[in-house]
Amino acid sequence: MIRLAPQPMDTVDDMRHALQKAIELELSTLPPYLYAVFSIEEGANEAARSRIGAIVLEEMTHMALACNILNAIGGRPVLAQASVVPAYPGPLPYDIGGDDGEPFLVSLLPFSKKAMAQAIHIEEPEDPIKFSAGLELAPTFQTIGEFYAALDKALGTLPPEVWAAPAGSQVTDHPFFAGDLFPVVDYASASTAISRIVSEGEGTTKSPLDFEGDLAHYYRFEEIRRDRVLQKDAGKPEGFSWGPPLGVDWDGVLPVIKDPAEHDFAGDPAAQAAQDECDRAFTVLLQELERAVTGEPGRMGNAVRAMFDLRMAARVAVRTPLKGSKKSAGPAFRFRPELV
Repeated sequence: MIRLAPQPMDTVDDMRHALQKAIELELSTLPPYLYAVFSIEEGANEAARSRIGAIVLEEMTHMALACNILNAIGGRPVLAQASVVPAYPGPLPYDIGGDDGEPFLVSLLPFSKKAMAQAIHIEEPEDPIKFSAGLELAPTFQTIGEFYAALDKALGTLPPEVWAAPAGSQVTDHPFFAGDLFPVVDYASASTAISRIVSEGEGTTKSPLDFEGDLAHYYRFEEIRRDRVLQKDAGKPEGFSWGPPLGVDWDGVLPVIKDPAEHDFAGDPAAQAAQDECDRAFTVLLQELERAVTGEPGRMGNAVRAMFDLRMAARVAVRTPLKGSKKSAGPAFRFRPELV
């Protein structure tokens, strides 16, 4: 699991800082999850693809809700600056590594058991439900859920006059996020947003389901890793059990390399051009998202278009052979404003 250092949340400035880091944390999960999806061969692993795709959409919603909370207490979200865009391989915001002091580095990995194990590590709650055979990781420091719980508690101490979101600062419902986004105007709506973020990622201590009755991210990734459907089972103490195969084909994957940012594309014009187009689309996505959450909510439509542009550019990149190799490279998700 992600082990986060407890953060000071004594002042409104502390809370604004913590919310900016929450935004960065939600953002940082998108590239590794998308990389796994983009690497799946056409027509293969549809069940896994749909699960990860739904998680990506929810992570984007979580990021937008965190932006709404930050705006509601007088902050300004930052997304399109090199200082806040993660690099891969690299650590996630607030991550302090494992018990041995070594940092947990997140990589861009093709769809694989290793990629799913990495995602499970990121999403793991403090006390995952064991079902029958389970997972044996002992919690240390703060999990993501504990971080959000501390933030929720701190926000509850703010006086009403702090909650004064500037006009146009709230991203509300959009066709791409139908029914998922709502304005944050006070502590009650902020707490609702935090509960949604945590339950969709981790479930609850008593159920793997989120507030809408869907499996939380942690358990969806575990379904893929195990190649088993997690199904309701009234005969089990936990109410769920591992059921039939999900239908995962670990060989139905394109031959993409790990962590393309570490690859030298010099002398390979076709692969470099594909990388540049991926980086350009990713940069536009971040720029449009930042504008959408800082007073121009109508720009969310532009961000959605940039997301589709990124997907199309990635489709080209993962199918462009590297010169002198049987491998190809997917998107590196670099922020490169010079390309825009």
